[in-house]
Amino acid sequence: MEVEEPLESVGSSGISTTAPPATRSASETAANGSTLDRRLFLYLGAVALVFAFLMGLKTLIDPDFFWQLATGRWVAQHHQIFSTDVFSYTAAGHSWIYPVGSALLFYGAYLLGGYALLCWLGAAACCGTVALLLRRGSAVTAAIAIVAVPSIASRTNPRAEMFTVVLFAAYLSILWENYRTGQARLWLLPVLMLAWVNLHLGFVSGLGLIVAFVGTDVLQMLRPSLRREAAQRLRRAAPWFAATAVATLVNPWGWGIYAALLRQNRVMAEHSEWFAEWGKLPLSWAGLARAFSLHNPSQLYILLIIVAIAAAVALLQREVGAALLLLGAAYEAVQHLRMQGLMACVAVVVGGSILYPAVQQIGARIRATRARVVLAAAASAMFVLLAAIWSTNVLKVSDMSLSSFGAGLCWWFPERAAAFIEREKIPGEIFNAYSQGGYLLWRLGPQRRDYIDGRAIPFGPGAFLHQAQLLDSPPDSGAWQAEAERYNINIILLPLNRFQSELTYLRNFCNSVNWKPVYLDEISGVFVRRVPETEELIRRSGMDCSTAPLPAEAPAASSADRFNQWANAAVVLAALGRNLEALTAARKASEVVPDASLVPWLRGNVAYAMGLRADAEREYLKAISRNPDISLFWFALATVYKHQGRIPETIQAQRKAIELSTMPKPYELLKLARLYLDTQQPRAALQAFDEAARSASPDILAAGGEHNFQFEVDQGRAEAWRALGDMKQAAVFDQKAVQDLVPRN
Repeated sequence: MEVEEPLESVGSSGISTTAPPATRSASETAANGSTLDRRLFLYLGAVALVFAFLMGLKTLIDPDFFWQLATGRWVAQHHQIFSTDVFSYTAAGHSWIYPVGSALLFYGAYLLGGYALLCWLGAAACCGTVALLLRRGSAVTAAIAIVAVPSIASRTNPRAEMFTVVLFAAYLSILWENYRTGQARLWLLPVLMLAWVNLHLGFVSGLGLIVAFVGTDVLQMLRPSLRREAAQRLRRAAPWFAATAVATLVNPWGWGIYAALLRQNRVMAEHSEWFAEWGKLPLSWAGLARAFSLHNPSQLYILLIIVAIAAAVALLQREVGAALLLLGAAYEAVQHLRMQGLMACVAVVVGGSILYPAVQQIGARIRATRARVVLAAAASAMFVLLAAIWSTNVLKVSDMSLSSFGAGLCWWFPERAAAFIEREKIPGEIFNAYSQGGYLLWRLGPQRRDYIDGRAIPFGPGAFLHQAQLLDSPPDSGAWQAEAERYNINIILLPLNRFQSELTYLRNFCNSVNWKPVYLDEISGVFVRRVPETEELIRRSGMDCSTAPLPAEAPAASSADRFNQWANAAVVLAALGRNLEALTAARKASEVVPDASLVPWLRGNVAYAMGLRADAEREYLKAISRNPDISLFWFALATVYKHQGRIPETIQAQRKAIELSTMPKPYELLKLARLYLDTQQPRAALQAFDEAARSASPDILAAGGEHNFQFEVDQGRAEAWRALGDMKQAAVFDQKAVQDLVPRN
């Protein structure tokens, strides 16, 4: 009878020729299996690294990166590190602590190689992270790494966070090696922390990993057979863990860095309201089914499945600590999309290590060596094929993506508008949306400051909501006049690319009396206030939005740039009511990317504006058929159904759109609740009102004024309780609604 042994327990050295035949057969099988695993690991690992490079090399996309780049320039020029805001005229002097090491590195790289070198740094960070995860890995680890690459690449864009992803991978690799062998180089932890604490606030995740592994060893000590080994690991590691904690204080602010972390945590709710990266992963069975779609896959869903399987196997193996680590990482990634890169690291290292013996045991049940080799090769080929298909998708022009493969500046930044402002030397401050602030700091600073940017802390609670409410006000209103006079704002830079909600305000600004358009392209518009200092510019550069040429420049040579030109031009033209021109631009965009889901959505918008509701419905359904995961398309379809009086279909589309949204949608939930009331579904309405209240950020709930959000919720609750015949509860919420109208101090 042949003896089966785990491959990892058999060395790769020579086999004794004097061994009994049965033993020699088992040894040969194990050695052959070990050699095969090693070859597959090297092969799949190489594929993972190449895939990581392709995913990591993309144009600069993140707006926060530019205020970090501006920070590096400021520190290099002034030779000091600031603790209060120096970038914004609305938050000047407010407390602001942020590690500057990454900013200085970025600024140095820019001086050496411009935007291109910065993009290559992003690719290097992605490849470096994967390489660290593959250290001491197996073929199973490498296969999971291929699936993990897109999640890692999404968090290694050039910005300070990329250092956290790389260093988290290093910490995880070291700590897991120590947990498995007790022989890791733990002295590297405090050394790496000296860099980490000065690169990004994410250093706290390194401390979190240490706590997690301490907890894992404590759990191991509950098992008598493992108690001594776990205790020895803890004793050996304790001095290095303590040194790592002390190393976090080696930064310009000492203990103050933890105060910055606490402030960051306090604004988390506001971040979740305004920034997609802090939003939740929309979990649904439909999304799970599409996880394996070759056309538009969700690798994050696949990773979650792998993590769930690995956690189950870990529990079966009584590896409770490993299971908790896997599930905890998955929970964080679902709650905040920004955490998917760290979860991917855990899936590769911990999940791969847990699943490897299980895969070996399955292979050991197949006695025929040839069959094992064929199955292993087929499984590996499947992962290689997935990497090839996903890589091809990366190289394609995407209608729903801001970035593209290659090096350089992403198309959506207002480069031409900023150049116009700089060239014309327009006096006064610039009002900008938060997505533009970081780039303006870099492009027009240090001479000019911004109105707001992606740093919530120095601006205080409610700043993002105030900016949105201001844009929602007529440009000739008292709100705009007061804001302009308070801050000496003479310039409004309005973002107009196809992903910006500010497009809806374009026509209002074009028709304003107090603000005049002086520059317009398919990315942004510049409007100046009518004051004596700007009259000459208005006379010389003033334009009519109804006739301004769009695209503003000749079509680009590359297909990606050309598509973006026509697609953005089509959206801006539609916002201006220039419908026939918008349809022409959409047609030209579809000639570049024939299967673009954006084009039928745009045609639907034009049809809806022209009152052609049936045509609009048909186009929206076509967009959804091409890309069913875009909540914007479902919201548009719900609007058409609502105007057609098809309330059940409206509810279905509205609910689908909300489920697909990664960010909280309190106002859309409020609409859904009203729809339930209109269709005599008071219990469903109460649930929707409750969900709307839970999803609303503190600044939305605190906002006063007539018909504020809380008033709408409580008034709706009162109506729902009345419909249910509970007059006591209805009276309670009627009273609350009255209190909601009382001005808040």
